[in-house]
Amino acid sequence: MIPIAMKKIYNNCIKLFLLVLIASSCIEETPNYYEFEGYDFSNLDPNGGTWKTILVTSPTQITVPAPNATSSAQYQAELSEMKQKMSSLTPDEQAAVKYWTNNPVLRWNEIALELAAKYNLIPGPNADGTYTLPNPANPQGPPAFPFAHPPYTSRMLAYLSVAQFDALVVAWHYKYEFNRPAPYQVDTAIEPAYAKSQLPSYPSDGATLALVSKEILVAMFPLETIYLERKYQEHIASLMHAGINVQSDIAAGVTIATEVVKLAKQRASTDGMAKAQTPKPVSDSIANAAFERFGWKWQNMETPQRPVGLTPLFGKVKMWNVPTVEEVRPGPPPAPGSADFNRDAEELKKFASHMTIQQRRIANWWEDGLGSYTPPGHWNKFAKEAIVRHKLNPLRSARVFAYMNTAIMDAGVACWDTKYYYHYPRPIETIPGFKTILGTPNFPAYTSGHSTFSAAGAEVLAYFFPSEAAQFRAWAEEAAVSRLYGGIHYRFDAEVGTTQGRNVGSYAVNRAKADGAQ
Repeated sequence: MIPIAMKKIYNNCIKLFLLVLIASSCIEETPNYYEFEGYDFSNLDPNGGTWKTILVTSPTQITVPAPNATSSAQYQAELSEMKQKMSSLTPDEQAAVKYWTNNPVLRWNEIALELAAKYNLIPGPNADGTYTLPNPANPQGPPAFPFAHPPYTSRMLAYLSVAQFDALVVAWHYKYEFNRPAPYQVDTAIEPAYAKSQLPSYPSDGATLALVSKEILVAMFPLETIYLERKYQEHIASLMHAGINVQSDIAAGVTIATEVVKLAKQRASTDGMAKAQTPKPVSDSIANAAFERFGWKWQNMETPQRPVGLTPLFGKVKMWNVPTVEEVRPGPPPAPGSADFNRDAEELKKFASHMTIQQRRIANWWEDGLGSYTPPGHWNKFAKEAIVRHKLNPLRSARVFAYMNTAIMDAGVACWDTKYYYHYPRPIETIPGFKTILGTPNFPAYTSGHSTFSAAGAEVLAYFFPSEAAQFRAWAEEAAVSRLYGGIHYRFDAEVGTTQGRNVGSYAVNRAKADGAQ
């Protein structure tokens, strides 16, 4: 017979095990493979080549030669080559055709998120306690470049999405100018792997996406060059193996992508990101300036302590939709010790001492910490799922990602400007004996990054998918409150951050309303 005391210990252990199991089972994971099949597009957007672009001045800025007629000997030879390759596919080639589908925008987005998660690791200290920052000029390191923290990931996704969108607008322009039918419309013996449509095949939108995506991601993740080249070659080959494009379609798509990549890299080289991570003297001067203005400054509470905060000058990086960061900088937070501060500090102490399973689940699910695809990645997952539900074509899909990811990056810039302008301390610094369940981030508290990123993403998705607007905004609110449950933000951080994110998101929505895609 088990003694009563032992029974109590046993029961408590079982309860603790179940609590940990429930909490951990709710942590969001990076999807390696989103299950969807190729689908019939809800709309082909034949006027898509007239939409306003972001990097490209106009589609005619990029020249694409007229294709050979489908009756020409050259084209007929390309058809024969396609049919020969389709007749002898290996199992790996068949799997690649299925993987890439007829909307590869989604696949390249997945690859980007997986790389963000892989590189979202804090560089460790050297043996002597000093730190060496990741260096793009020496990506091998140590430490390896990049550290794909939320600001870095938001910028990566913005450049990827904008380049994809602009390249597809150009591709759509020439598709409907030349109007060359798909191979299976020319030769009825060709049975494509994807849903048949009336979308012209020249230039290949798939090839355009493949090269643009590969080149942008190589620039962002230089150690993944071999992997990305392999995915690129696999994608390019799948276009012919699927019966979608002949070689001249693919070559024309590559021509477009090459020029768009140049524009994207040119902007990225001068947008200020290279100076976002500051040396310690600059970081200290930013903190001291805030102390002179407000009488407080954030201090890093990590062990071991990194000498500088995360990207103090990310707030100076060039924005996409907002004219100046000052337009979206909120007013100051309540002073530590004030009535408003004490109210929110008491709330955090209550959460910490009476955490419910549901609150812990929310904190864990939205943690988006090291090894995750970060908060911007979370919203890319939501966008991807909505795109599939609404059966958007690649151009429409790229448009959603472009406006959402530029809004999310702008929100990050605005948030980081606010963080380092006010330099507000974290709860672990201001509340004696306070503990968090999510560690302590290496940057100031006000405003909350999760809140600004999420509210901006939600506003853009609410515009594109109005029937689901309430759900997107509810998720943004949950993301914001999750940081209170985690103990790393005050309510005013989250609420003002949510307002800031919505404000930033509205700039992207207003731009989308004027791009001609209605």
